[in-house]
Amino acid sequence: MTCSPETPLYNHPLPAIEDWLRSLGCQQDSDELNHWTIHRHDWQADLWMEIDCFVVSYHQAAEDGSNLERSFKYSLSRQDVESAIFAGP
Repeated sequence: MTCSPETPLYNHPLPAIEDWLRSLGCQQDSDELNHWTIHRHDWQADLWMEIDCFVVSYHQAAEDGSNLERSFKYSLSRQDVESAIFAGP
């Protein structure tokens, strides 16, 4: 099943979501399969696939130097989630 980028994430099969994350350069944790890491030249983040949303923790991105956490519901389209997460903190 191939889903378009405009399709809400909850309509994508799990292997398709995992392939999509890999195609964006994310690395899956081999021990905690719902945990992924993202490394960009100017930021890094941890991403968790929770029951109803992605939770992203951008490393040291808040004004006080702490991590900045955001969540994105699976009802959003794959394209919208990709744009939001990978725009960075």
